[in-house]
Amino acid sequence: MLDDSRWIPRLDPARLAVLPPAPPIDAPDIADRVRGMLLCVAIGDSLGNRTESMFPTERDLEHGRITTYLPTRYAGGARAGTPSDDTQLTCRAIEQLLADGTLNPDELAFRIANDRIFGIGRATRDFCDALRGGAPWWEATQQSAGNGAIMRIAPTVLPHLRTGGMQLWVDTAISAAVTHNDALAVASSVAWVALLWRLLNGDLPESPAEWLETYTEVLRVLDSDQEYDTRVTLGPLHGWRGSLSQLLDTHVRDAIVRKTPVRATGPLWHSGAFLLETMPTVLHIVAQHGHDPREAMLVAVNDTRDNDTIAAIVGAAMGAAHGTSWIPTDWREGLLGRIDGDDDGRLFTLIDEAVERFAG
Repeated sequence: MLDDSRWIPRLDPARLAVLPPAPPIDAPDIADRVRGMLLCVAIGDSLGNRTESMFPTERDLEHGRITTYLPTRYAGGARAGTPSDDTQLTCRAIEQLLADGTLNPDELAFRIANDRIFGIGRATRDFCDALRGGAPWWEATQQSAGNGAIMRIAPTVLPHLRTGGMQLWVDTAISAAVTHNDALAVASSVAWVALLWRLLNGDLPESPAEWLETYTEVLRVLDSDQEYDTRVTLGPLHGWRGSLSQLLDTHVRDAIVRKTPVRATGPLWHSGAFLLETMPTVLHIVAQHGHDPREAMLVAVNDTRDNDTIAAIVGAAMGAAHGTSWIPTDWREGLLGRIDGDDDGRLFTLIDEAVERFAG
């Protein structure tokens, strides 16, 4: 655990001690599940990043229902999967773990800030500027409840696959806080890793409610006294203040029970980069479509606003839950595997190395 007179986490570390240790992964197909988890982050990002921030109705008018990669000038106008910050930051986390064998927050911070990031979010940009200006990461980190940490959090599981234990939760909290030292950013990341861990172990929730409960039972331990304001200007959540777990236990649970389409909840809680919007949307999608990974990805891409990041997060869960066999051929073959501008195939090499090192 990080020694720290130099760093005060926004989430009380004592809360992590209440969580039970993560059990070791014993799924016989763990290598394929890890491969699917990492690969589908990039696929979700690439399916969405040409139309990020568009309203779903606006996206429909311009593109119809997106089912594969859109033409991109970054591949000479071809339909191809190219990265934005979701893929890049996830891969930089993988690179750090491969280099050091375990989480090293100083090195992770350096790798995040060391090169250009495509479509970088404001909090991560401000972190990079501060780090490049000479601040240590624990001073450069931002108190932000944006989704820039949870988008890259999936690789945190890698060094713990065979052992499990409490250190998984500690590493997840520190990894998130390198850029987003905010109680909600940390708590939501730990709860998400707990869900990914269950999926990697081959234990798929049997009902929509169980998908949601797997996440919220961890989140409630961590966010019981957190309060955040929604950004919605109309409807029942206008002026609402409370914790993410409260929002999930009420409005999101109700939407799942009522089988409300994901697109219809956009005006209710929004689907932007604020975690009080991102995670309700992600949990709504996986609860309704977790048994059908292709549809889950397409709903994320077509029916949300911050669609590349939401699809990347949903993709991690769908890959962990279902491995790689379901991935459509055009998604596989059209993904260029870039991390930076022209390093085709680098993503696939990194994933191969990570699978061999940590899940082989």
